[in-house]
Amino acid sequence: MTEPLVQVRHLKKYFPITKGILIQRVVGAVKAVDDVSFDIYPGETLGLVGESGCGKTTTGRTLIQLYKPTAGKVIFDGQDLTEIKPKTMRTLRKHLQMIFQDPYASLNPRWTISRIIGEPLRVHTITQSESAYLERVENLLETVHLNANYMNRYPHEFSGGQRQRIGIARALASDPKFIVCDEPISALDVSIQAQIVNLLEDLQDQLGLTYLFIAHDLSMVRHICNRVAVMYLGAMAELANRDDLYDDPLHPYTQAQLSAVPVPDPRVTRARKRIILEGDPPSPANPPPGCRFHPRCPIAQPHCKVEPPVWREVKPNHWVACHEV
Repeated sequence: MTEPLVQVRHLKKYFPITKGILIQRVVGAVKAVDDVSFDIYPGETLGLVGESGCGKTTTGRTLIQLYKPTAGKVIFDGQDLTEIKPKTMRTLRKHLQMIFQDPYASLNPRWTISRIIGEPLRVHTITQSESAYLERVENLLETVHLNANYMNRYPHEFSGGQRQRIGIARALASDPKFIVCDEPISALDVSIQAQIVNLLEDLQDQLGLTYLFIAHDLSMVRHICNRVAVMYLGAMAELANRDDLYDDPLHPYTQAQLSAVPVPDPRVTRARKRIILEGDPPSPANPPPGCRFHPRCPIAQPHCKVEPPVWREVKPNHWVACHEV
């Protein structure tokens, strides 16, 4: 197997909780990402799934250094992004891009499409003349299947799907190697979602891109991803190849999530066992001791309430954090 393009080791991101008006003091921390480790290989799509608030978006933003990690390492193409100088990070920034979740909020309403897509070209001085700049913007619009004549329009003149294509074109402007796709289809109509996913797959084949694909839709994740990682309350629960995870989930949380995925065949739906989790996820500001999933776990044992599970490889390329697996 080739060397990983991105290596994440014991990554943590805590947001401080402060109290006071004139003099603020730190009284706690929201442990959004707490000791996460995984690899992403060149040319693959790693899916990252989990409930809302489990730390998926924070993980993606911390990987590309939009958030500075509290602890841990993020090694991109052999360089530790947590230790390099800001000037070096600026040169690497063009290789790390992000497609944001909300196409309505991620585009500046005061800028034309030409300026939005072309901003990375100016920041990283990729084009040397105005004619080269405009030609590059036109090519990017055509790459995401938009008319080049749209370049002088504003974001409010486009639909949600078109705006997301503009966001994808902006991410491609600097010729990145790695793109974090932060739920790029969740804010779009169902009829448009498949078009955006097919576009991302085509671009990956054409340009050799590597994706971290953050999503809620487990059916879509199975379609687009090579491997899938499951997060719960800021920590990893399970990581495996796509088919291994869907055909033989080992962690109880993964089993519960997959049992809720709709199946179009009524006979299969009646035959399969539904796993209903009780209660709500605990607060990341005050996670439970031991295994974080034990308050809702149907197979929890007394030691699960005390001892945190070890993140280990139980089968080839299949990682789980559970005492009972």
